[in-house]
Amino acid sequence: MSKKKLVMIGNGMAGVRTIEEILKVNGQLYDITIFGKEPYPNYNRIQLSHVLQGDMTIESIVMNDWDWYSDRGIELYTGEAIRTINTTQKLVYSDNRIVSYDELIIATGSSPFILPIPGADKQGVIGFRDIADCLQMMETSKTAKRAVVIGGGLLGLEAAKGLLSLGMEVDVVHLMDYLMEKQLDEVAARMLQMELESHEMKFHMSKEAVEIVGDERVTSIYFRDGSVLPADLVVMATGIVPNVDLAKASGLQVNRGIVINNFMETSLPHVYAVGECAEHLGTLYGLVAPLYEQAQVLAKKLSGESPDPYVGSIVGAQLKISDVDLFSAREIKESPETRTIKVHDEWNGIYKKVILRDQCITGIVLYGDTSDSNRLFGMMMRKEDVSGKTTISFFNERGGVESFQDVSSMPADEVVCGCNGINKGMIVEAVQSRGLTSVEEIGGCTNAGRSCGRCKPLIQNILEHTLGGSFEPADLKPTLCSCTSWSRDEVVAGIREKGLTSVKEVMLVLGWKNEEGCTKCRPALNYYLGMIYPDYQDDRDSRLVNEKLHANIQKDGTYSVIPRMYGGVTTANDLRKIADVADKYQVPLVKLTGGQRIGLFGLKKEELPQVWSDLEMPSGYAYGKTLRTVKTCVGKTFCRFGTQDSMGLGIELEKRFERLDTPHKVKMGVSGCPRNCTEAGIKDIGFVGVDGGWEIYVAGNGGTDLRAGEFLAKVKTEEEALELTGAYLQYYRETALYLERTSKWMERIDLKQVQEHLADPTTCRELNDRLEQTLARYVDPWGQTLEESSLQDHYYSHRNVNVEVTR
Repeated sequence: MSKKKLVMIGNGMAGVRTIEEILKVNGQLYDITIFGKEPYPNYNRIQLSHVLQGDMTIESIVMNDWDWYSDRGIELYTGEAIRTINTTQKLVYSDNRIVSYDELIIATGSSPFILPIPGADKQGVIGFRDIADCLQMMETSKTAKRAVVIGGGLLGLEAAKGLLSLGMEVDVVHLMDYLMEKQLDEVAARMLQMELESHEMKFHMSKEAVEIVGDERVTSIYFRDGSVLPADLVVMATGIVPNVDLAKASGLQVNRGIVINNFMETSLPHVYAVGECAEHLGTLYGLVAPLYEQAQVLAKKLSGESPDPYVGSIVGAQLKISDVDLFSAREIKESPETRTIKVHDEWNGIYKKVILRDQCITGIVLYGDTSDSNRLFGMMMRKEDVSGKTTISFFNERGGVESFQDVSSMPADEVVCGCNGINKGMIVEAVQSRGLTSVEEIGGCTNAGRSCGRCKPLIQNILEHTLGGSFEPADLKPTLCSCTSWSRDEVVAGIREKGLTSVKEVMLVLGWKNEEGCTKCRPALNYYLGMIYPDYQDDRDSRLVNEKLHANIQKDGTYSVIPRMYGGVTTANDLRKIADVADKYQVPLVKLTGGQRIGLFGLKKEELPQVWSDLEMPSGYAYGKTLRTVKTCVGKTFCRFGTQDSMGLGIELEKRFERLDTPHKVKMGVSGCPRNCTEAGIKDIGFVGVDGGWEIYVAGNGGTDLRAGEFLAKVKTEEEALELTGAYLQYYRETALYLERTSKWMERIDLKQVQEHLADPTTCRELNDRLEQTLARYVDPWGQTLEESSLQDHYYSHRNVNVEVTR
């Protein structure tokens, strides 16, 4: 019996997924021919932003390489578009050949929507949809500096992040009031915008582009409000348009997309459509999960099975932008008929909102921590009655970072990979029945984790749990970032052994995949070098923006200035200076901080050096990965309950350890008695005055992951307290991961180990010696900026501020 002929127009993710599913059922059913417009095999379009950001290569996002097609006898024609379909004679025509079919799949995908405004056809105006767009942006960045991205949705933000990584100055223009309005509510969107602004991404909201100008190539873009932005590159990310011209010309019914029924059948026999080009019950889908659902139904249909009809998809969007995890599903805004549960931890950048209707979840928005997304989404899909759950159990039942690792209580039907519809039970069954031992093998077998890849850590946990004692962790080495295959410990050892002394040298010698590094590895390398070499010359450009500018950027692009007040103690003279500065620069907000300091909020970047000059006070380092503040009570000096001089110790601690680079921020509190008015028990290091000395508590933490400090030791004198604190800080500096708070570090290495290490007087002295050598290299950065005009020109010049002029 001869095979039937199956032709597919389009070589993208949804179409090839259909072919994969057909081959799983029966590889002998069809002679398969695929036409792809692009000159590549099937690749993961979702990962294009990672290619743009330098985290991945084009080769690494290929899902089915050339061998995959040839091994399965598939005739693949790439770089070859179909011009005509003769549905009567069942023929397709390209410029080079005519091919007959018995069954035809149209999977032509979509194209970026280009705004129909004057100048949209100029050189340097592109969309962001395929490898060609990606390559053009990468090439343009070599000679151009200013990019404007139109569209504050997911694709636009990913493009903007990638362009930033390529070294361009990036302005994002969005028509709406806030970002990603289809996936996020305003609160989450504002948090996202603030985070992206901290990475030097600039935003222009409620702005409509009306014209792109330039001779042949774009030079600027005009807006309806009369303003204009200079631009060497304009990326339009304002949506997608289904590619339906071929279908329309071939006589198929087309609305916005190719009209299909519940089995992906078009209006003409033996012609099917799947993916972004298809319109089902008036809906077009752009996320991969529903497209894969369509593909599975179509594959069964073409394999002669009787599939359940496709009835549409409830979409849960799991996203990640600039290392911020996001999740949203269905309703994102409240209404009079709904009730809402919210958790908003602004300090730690976490926001969770669940919308309830008739005791069931009907909408989810998660920002910063999406570890509950699968469970909540499953509850929503099952229409589970949540009326008996309390608010706390609602979010913490198998939720949070710790329980995210606990997959033992996860139901078998809970979805793990939303893109591919793979649940825990499917993964466990695959591991057990096929002897799988790695995430990659699970992906190859079930497709789990092969699309956006954000579920891979959870798949890893399920794999470990399923294999139990037979699990081999040898291949689980966590790397510093995707730029390298080296772990933190290997990088530190490599620096020491090879005598590497700069960020550039580390990346070059240790074979970084991305020669410029990224925002994860560059600050980390800069820290590790400074930790290893006491006389290290800081690479300021490798620091995050707040540390680079020595001020905290605010959500409106202005900065805050918080001068040092040792121990929270100030003077009338310093208060007058602060008041004078507030008046002179018309500071919008003067506020006491949680660390007993005074913050000046709303200053422009170019004003910072002059403000520091007027203040004549050192930097309070409220922006740094260093000792932030030492909070004190008045202690025995004034308080009738005080037993120790808390202000004296606090001031000495702050003066001793100020400016010290640490893996993450460090906060201290000193209380003069056990009443603990400074909350010393939830500080990184807390001191509590008692009869006969001080009790020292460590690794406490406020915020979402509230953690009480653990008792480290009791000392008799301030000198002992300072010595033990120095040794503890240096041990933390030398063993913690970059961006690991002391609370997490302590959970990883255990208090007992720390106590035993610090109990040795020789070890304690050596740690303090290394710490003292390091402290000797620091100078006040505000004073240094005032002394060096080159720093002012480089970091605080007005030319670095976004330019917007009126026509």
